[in-house]
Amino acid sequence: MLHPKVFLIACLAQISTAATELAPKRFSTLPLGDIKPTGWLHDQLQVQTDGVAGHMHEFYELVSKSDWIGGHSYYSYLEEAGSYWFNAMVPNGILMNNTIINEKTQAFLNYVLDNQDETGWLGPEVGTDKPRYLWGRYPFFFGAIQMVEYRPELTDTVVTALHKFVKLANRMLHNEEGIEKWAATRWEDFVIVLQWLYDHHPRGEEELLLDTMKHLKWSGVPWEKVFSQEYFPTGPVENLTNPFGMELSWHGVNMAEGLKALPATYRFTHNQSDIDAANDSWDLMFKYHGRPSGAYAADEMLAGLEAVRGTELCLVVEAMFSGSYLYQVIGDLKYADRVERMAYNALPATITADMWGRQYLQQQNQIAAKNMSPNPFPEDGPYSNVFGLEPNYPCCTVNFPQGWPKFITNAFLTTADREGLIQLYLGPFQVQTTLSAANQVQVTVDTLYPFGDTLHTTINAAKPFTYSVRVPSWVTDGFIRFSGGKQRQLAPDSESGLMQIEVGAGLTSFVMHVPARISIEKRLHGSVAVHRGPLNYALDIPRSEKIIAQDPHEPHAVDLQMEPTGAWEYAIDSDTATMTFHNEAELDLESPWTDSYSLPSPIFDSGKPPVSITVNACSIEWPLAGDMFITSPPEHPRCIGEERMIQLTPFGATRLRISEFPVYSTHEDQLDDGDVGQTVFTL
Repeated sequence: MLHPKVFLIACLAQISTAATELAPKRFSTLPLGDIKPTGWLHDQLQVQTDGVAGHMHEFYELVSKSDWIGGHSYYSYLEEAGSYWFNAMVPNGILMNNTIINEKTQAFLNYVLDNQDETGWLGPEVGTDKPRYLWGRYPFFFGAIQMVEYRPELTDTVVTALHKFVKLANRMLHNEEGIEKWAATRWEDFVIVLQWLYDHHPRGEEELLLDTMKHLKWSGVPWEKVFSQEYFPTGPVENLTNPFGMELSWHGVNMAEGLKALPATYRFTHNQSDIDAANDSWDLMFKYHGRPSGAYAADEMLAGLEAVRGTELCLVVEAMFSGSYLYQVIGDLKYADRVERMAYNALPATITADMWGRQYLQQQNQIAAKNMSPNPFPEDGPYSNVFGLEPNYPCCTVNFPQGWPKFITNAFLTTADREGLIQLYLGPFQVQTTLSAANQVQVTVDTLYPFGDTLHTTINAAKPFTYSVRVPSWVTDGFIRFSGGKQRQLAPDSESGLMQIEVGAGLTSFVMHVPARISIEKRLHGSVAVHRGPLNYALDIPRSEKIIAQDPHEPHAVDLQMEPTGAWEYAIDSDTATMTFHNEAELDLESPWTDSYSLPSPIFDSGKPPVSITVNACSIEWPLAGDMFITSPPEHPRCIGEERMIQLTPFGATRLRISEFPVYSTHEDQLDDGDVGQTVFTL
């Protein structure tokens, strides 16, 4: 076993030659509130606000304890629960202009800052004998930064408190204090907070901020080693020995957060090796553990490629946030493409349509959601895929609400000089911001994407500037058409995926068409997954639902057991020439569909999305591996019934599903080419 101190010394040697200032990110974020969701995306965030996310402060014990001033119901713990809740609900409340949530997040901020002790410490350990551990404060810091962005009048109060805490944290790190197993893996979050202070409010403390960043890296998991070819696990890890003596370095959520460690490190080392390692980290993770849903498998620890293994909800939202940060620093298209896949597939698939219940773990092939026997998840409990208030562990209840808000707030960026504006994620948005030279810009993007292929964009600018739009890697034969009728093919930059559009002062409008082909992704055991554009398509298994638990204080908060009520044992023909894409909504390229077609809400529910793919299939024998979870997809299955056509729908709208299918096609021999996870052929 490799001792962690070996890597600490290596890190120290590397960082000792680091530059004395931060390298800039390639792209910058906009302040919270400049980007607003519209259309179906606004509806989705409204569903979240009406669900458990917007109400847990009223009844959920982890964030509603009444042990502080005024009899208010509040967050006694500035640790995991309260900190997660604050980080998620600050953008949620502001994006939805929800007065109640905004008042509660403001009260939370006030309470925490008002109770900072004389040493600078923030948190429940003040006045107690409990050890001081750093990590639980980091999500709170993210939330506080967002509040400063939206309400600049809070700047002095928040920044003063953060600088006071940093001085204390620096002393603690020099004394090897404040670091336990979670802080040792999540140090990168604090580094990003310190970099925000350095970039925007250094107050002459640049040297201290840089020193704290370096010591955080020294104190923690050496992610460049964990994610290296030499040490990275290429399959499930439950029967492996961790070479670092740090089991939590293979923990799925820690790794999701750790994906942004190396680009964060690059900013103070200026070492190209950190960028190279960050790129390799991403590729290794999704090569050996990736899902067609866009996420990767880790039912607590890394779990390989089997379709029945689990993916934690916290992992999904943290990987989305890390992917956004990776793009901001490095600018590689693969990060944005993957985040968009996760947002439109993995995130909604693991939450009930009304967003009152969520799973701890989702599966690619999931034919039931119940207390399973025997347990298919080696590191988690058999209750993990039940939809409810807190199946297995409660962390995802308070953490998942950051997913949609932070996807929205990272959807637009500016160039480093703030002269140009970039739409990174495709969807319906409105933006109102000020670029450099006091250039006031308004943007409206009207689209059904990902349930449609066309984006209608209107820009009103005080001065000319360059507007860029990401063109996803799956787009084929796309074009852009301007209001005067001029049309050109999409020709994005090969690395960043950005298509530049020169915008003049005044009003500019254009239509961007981003069609995609049906594609097949090779999976284990000769199985395949079906995609079109950002969406993974799955068989939506008919289901029964039974309430098996209910919170005594909130009738909406129930645990749901789901079981199949229809057939799911199918193999499909993998020849894409036999597959047909259907869209009931997008019919006319000339006018916005919202004028004539409105997507139902909640959109991620059975039968709601207007898009589907029909495929040829036949019934096969597909045995169970236990009480309502299945074996791996059978290889070379024999049809036991006549060929028929079945409908596949977006993965995110399913709760029970098959999304990795056995293949009976005569074209099966084509699937032997390429690695698992690659697109093998397209129509």
